Amino acid sequence: MKILMYSVRDDEQDAIQAWAAAHQIQVDTNDLEFHPETADLVKGYDGLVIQQRSPIGGDASLYQSLAAAGLKQLTGRTAGVDTIDIPAAKAAGLVVTNVPAYSPNSVAEISVAQTMRLIRNLEMFDQRISQQNFQWAGLQAREIRSLTVGIIGAGRIGGTAARLFHGLGAKVIAYDVVRHPELEDVLTYVDTKEDLLRQADVVDLHVDLNETSAGLIDAAALKLMKTDAYLINASRGPVIVTDDLVAALKAGEIAGCALDTVEGENALFNQNHQGEVLQDTNVAQLMQMPNVIITPHVGFYTNLAVKNMVDISLDDVLAILNGETTAHAF
Repeated sequence: MKILMYSVRDDEQDAIQAWAAAHQIQVDTNDLEFHPETADLVKGYDGLVIQQRSPIGGDASLYQSLAAAGLKQLTGRTAGVDTIDIPAAKAAGLVVTNVPAYSPNSVAEISVAQTMRLIRNLEMFDQRISQQNFQWAGLQAREIRSLTVGIIGAGRIGGTAARLFHGLGAKVIAYDVVRHPELEDVLTYVDTKEDLLRQADVVDLHVDLNETSAGLIDAAALKLMKTDAYLINASRGPVIVTDDLVAALKAGEIAGCALDTVEGENALFNQNHQGEVLQDTNVAQLMQMPNVIITPHVGFYTNLAVKNMVDISLDDVLAILNGETTAHAF
């Protein structure tokens, strides 16, 4: 049995080699994304694991060719599957799996960290200190126990964030199409997104990217928020309409934001653009705003999460190849 993993980073290699040794299975890797032009590399392998920052592309024939080559599955080692044409894969007889909960804490914790950074004005203090200005006038902070945190998408990650915020003393409210009774000790559900936006001092987004969540936070939504409220996005970039966010920040409609993901991030994130003029004018503008924090989609990037993404994805491949089922199949 042989498995090929695409888009592998150096920091994943220890976990991959440990899994391969423990299961006595050959696992080969490359640093390429899986696309029609790189698909031939999987020939001769029994299993396939990918991690995509951009859509696979091609048409249904690509998935059919994988099945014709003897593959039974297509496994992603992240939660998002919007880069895969799932209907085409399933029509070809491939089982598509993902890793929906590699570590809810990893993403939830960055939301909490960014919230604390914003409400304590630490970004602005950093900028003053870098200019040898040690004054604190005008940057009085707010305590998190005095705030209402509104979570949109209270699933695995959002639910974990709710417990963390509640533990710090915040009042937590949530909007989700699915209500989870096990979270009612730490949050209160509201009936609509609009109710949450009007009430929250911090709006924290933890939704999947789909046809209902794309553009979830647009100009109309931003106008409903308090002018001293903050927006946190550690979910997916297209959930926020970036043009509208830039306009809202310029107009003072919200107090600031922290973005671990943005629209069009594939052209920027995990790349070095030092000394270049950024072509993404929205990101360039956001970077110049003292009340904005941008991180390059690193919410997942912790020791435990990276290991879990490797282990769970490879476990799923092995289960499918052995004729077993997995809870992560679509």
